[in-house]
Amino acid sequence: MNSYSLFNIFTTKKVSKITSQDVKVISLIYDSYYLKKMTLQEFLIPQGYVKIKLKFTKTNHFEINASINGIKGKFILDTGASNSCIGFDSVETFNLKVEDSDVKAAGAGATDMLTKISKKNVVKIGKWEKDKVALILFNLTYVNTALINHNSNPVDGIIGADILKKGNAIIDYQKKQLYLKL
Repeated sequence: MNSYSLFNIFTTKKVSKITSQDVKVISLIYDSYYLKKMTLQEFLIPQGYVKIKLKFTKTNHFEINASINGIKGKFILDTGASNSCIGFDSVETFNLKVEDSDVKAAGAGATDMLTKISKKNVVKIGKWEKDKVALILFNLTYVNTALINHNSNPVDGIIGADILKKGNAIIDYQKKQLYLKL
């Protein structure tokens, strides 16, 4: 189908010559027609995104596999957490260099929690990798206790909005997939 016949299908305008404005309209109609038939994956992968599988837990959270400084772990994906976090008990596991912090953490059910910070970490999720990532450390016991009480497995930490923003994240809730831009 050539541009002229496509234009005639989508408009009642009678023309003998197609203008540059008409070409823009045809292009938009053509693009929207074909984009409707594309899956999110078919659209995002050519845009430089990578797909990461998510696991939906019994607590209605998404769990994600990631590595911190080359060490694999399990994390909750939490769009409501402003920062990505690791528990104090995982400092040695993930080879974290820890500094004191004046910041107090707050989350569902807890406030004014003492924190520390670890800067310059390498975070890898699927094929997506970012270096110089700061991670907040705090007592993750209350999170893991709640998970265990709901028959879910404990986690090593939380992947928060800071990392999701760095990766221009897109979440496909229906297919349980996270897309991050390389």
